[in-house]
Amino acid sequence: MNDRYNSLRSSPFGAQSSTTVIDANAHKVLRNTYMLLALTLGFSAITAGASAALRLPHPGLLLTMVGYFGLLFLVNKYRDRGLGVGLVFALTGFMGYTLGPILNHYLNMPNGTQTVMLAMAGTAATFIGLSAYALVTKRDLSFMGGFLTIGILVAFLAGIAAIFLQIPALSLTVSAVFVLLMSGMILYETNNIVRGGETNYVMATLSLFVSIFNLFTSLLHLLGFSTSE
Repeated sequence: MNDRYNSLRSSPFGAQSSTTVIDANAHKVLRNTYMLLALTLGFSAITAGASAALRLPHPGLLLTMVGYFGLLFLVNKYRDRGLGVGLVFALTGFMGYTLGPILNHYLNMPNGTQTVMLAMAGTAATFIGLSAYALVTKRDLSFMGGFLTIGILVAFLAGIAAIFLQIPALSLTVSAVFVLLMSGMILYETNNIVRGGETNYVMATLSLFVSIFNLFTSLLHLLGFSTSE
């Protein structure tokens, strides 16, 4: 075990007796991750804005899944090469494109602009708050990994079922669960970077981006439903 974590055994919760210290490698990964995350968020926002302004049609569930998982596979394959960065922009840009029609749907609703802005503000506040906690906490949050993986898989399948079965209550429940799961992913991934568990900033960026994207769309769904009532 790394000397940096030798003191973890002193607490049943894995807490250090002193403040958490980020080593040079973890600091570099964290810095690169946040830089790339900022760029991909900006790029995705541009593609989403263009898609919304041009009123481009949504590609549909099947094409969205093929595009997402296909690009995800390529990013993972080339994660250690420069091409991996370009593929991250391709994936986040594609996700931005799929977001455009969704934004138009909510913007056309009563108080739609307010709903979108509230979802954006809630996403930003959640990400900043959870990231700050993950950066300063003395706890090892790696125990969350298995639970989050299973939870996301179950919620994803439930979301697919809600679409095909057209059950609004199930869809809302899935969105609420995704808010919790994506919040957990932000905590887990950031803490994993700080503790040296994640050493590839390309994959760390993608994980955080997907968490932010799903957090925003889930909040948008919940807020959109509440304002439509």
